[in-house]
Amino acid sequence: MLTIMLQRLGLIELDTRPNSSASNAIAMLILSFFGACLTGVLAQMRLPVPGTPVPLTGQVLGVLLCGAMLGSGYGALSQIIYVGLGIAGIPWFAGGTSGFGVFAGATGGYLLGFVVAALLLGTSTERTVGAKTLGGQLRLMLAAVPVIWFFGLVHIVMVAQVTLSTAFFLGVMPFVAGDIVKAVLAAFFTSAVLPNRN
Repeated sequence: MLTIMLQRLGLIELDTRPNSSASNAIAMLILSFFGACLTGVLAQMRLPVPGTPVPLTGQVLGVLLCGAMLGSGYGALSQIIYVGLGIAGIPWFAGGTSGFGVFAGATGGYLLGFVVAALLLGTSTERTVGAKTLGGQLRLMLAAVPVIWFFGLVHIVMVAQVTLSTAFFLGVMPFVAGDIVKAVLAAFFTSAVLPNRN
């Protein structure tokens, strides 16, 4: 867990006494907020892709890091905070945008996919034997990325009213190579810092 790494570095101190669950939960909530901020910062790494309304961003990297490092519940919470505050007006969606219009627009499905992917990745990291090795993390992250694609794809079909194949070429194909690179980068980082006890 990220908390163990930060505790070893002396950046946070978790209370291990019997009644310490409240303080630990507060620490995890703070880390979830920082996870949302990380995703928001990476969203500003935006590269328009010709022929599609979906830009290439660093958000997927943030989602993968949060899911693996924070675990299922808090990893998903970090993305709920990111999406919720973005809808509420914090300009940290791709390109400094915000508001419900972004969520309802062509890229809204990916935002929902961020939450689900972080939840599934966190759950798998916690429960799968060997999940915290480089190979284990890479496999789990390469499985989590298509979850994001799926939600983005379905949303594009509904919003743009295009065929599934058209949505696939607009919302998935241009991003496969980049998302694989992000999964590899995230896997190298998380496998290096997560305590490999499963």
